[in-house]
Order: sequence, then C-alpha cells, then structure tokens
Amino acid sequence: MWINFEGQFQKSLAALPVRTYEASETVLANGSRTNELLILRNGNVAVVKKGIEIAKVTEPGAVFGEISALLDCPHTADVRALTTSQFHVAQPAALQDPAALFYVAAILARRLDRTNQALVELTNQVQIGEPRSAIERTIENIKRLLFASGANLGQFGYSYNRFVDPRSHDKDRSSPEKDS
Repeated sequence: MWINFEGQFQKSLAALPVRTYEASETVLANGSRTNELLILRNGNVAVVKKGIEIAKVTEPGAVFGEISALLDCPHTADVRALTTSQFHVAQPAALQDPAALFYVAAILARRLDRTNQALVELTNQVQIGEPRSAIERTIENIKRLLFASGANLGQFGYSYNRFVDPRSHDKDRSSPEKDS
C-alpha cells in the first residue's frame, strides 16, 4: 500500500515560518551548520561546490540542508539566491514526523536512483566513444539530478513515477504494479 506522505508534508508547509533571501545573498554556506532544513517556496538559487556552480534550482519543494541534518555534519555546498527567494524553515527534529522524513527520503532516493541511471548512461557513452558533446550533456544532467527535488526529474528524461520504467519512452503509462 502506497501512502501519500508527500501530499501530507506539502500541506504541513503552511505552518512553517518563511525566510526570504535577496539576490546574491548566501542561503547556506559550505562548512557551516544551520541546524535547519530549507524548503524552497519560490525563487531561484545556485548550488556551488568548490567554486563551481553545479546546479540552479527553481522548483518549489526542493529541500536544502538535508545532508547536514541527516548526517549531523556541516553543509557540503554553498547555496546562493540568484533572485529574491523564499524558503519554509524546518528544524531537523521535523524529520521525526513520518511525512517529513518520507518526503526527504523519497527525494534522496529519487536523486540516487536517477543519478545511478545517468552514470550507467555516461559509462556506456565513454565506452562506445560517443562525441564529447553527448558526454557533456549527460554530465550536466547528472549535476541537475543531484539537486533535483523529485518534482522535476522528468524534465531531465528520468521519470520519477515509481510505476513507470524510466527507460520506457511511454510517459503516459502509470498503472501500478503489485508490490512484492
């Protein structure tokens, strides 16, 4: 039985405080600890690691600070506002709520699964000697997948519907298969 924890979590966002960051403001600093989960409400942010912009994120529901919260470690990248951006602010203790925990876990699982698929694709491209431009496109997809909220994975060619084979080109297939 599939429980819609994502829908429950989205409903609970309305109760969380909202914080606004202006363009060019640092939302999270690499190496710092905020002890907060930030859920993008609206705006546009860049994720920067070792001086390299590895992702731009615009989709509401994207979660930041989850690695720090789950692993009890400093933030692993800088997040900077590119435009005025608003975030729902949650304490890591919110992860004790099953809906919040499932929402974050589902995002991480989707990222890992789709990134693994893209890594296999990249490995195949290198092995068969595809042109550098094709390999670069796949690398860009991997970067975006690593920061995808789950809501936007389909736009990179990787379905996030757990009932659809991501290698299938039939985007409309959505009939559930029985879980074993």
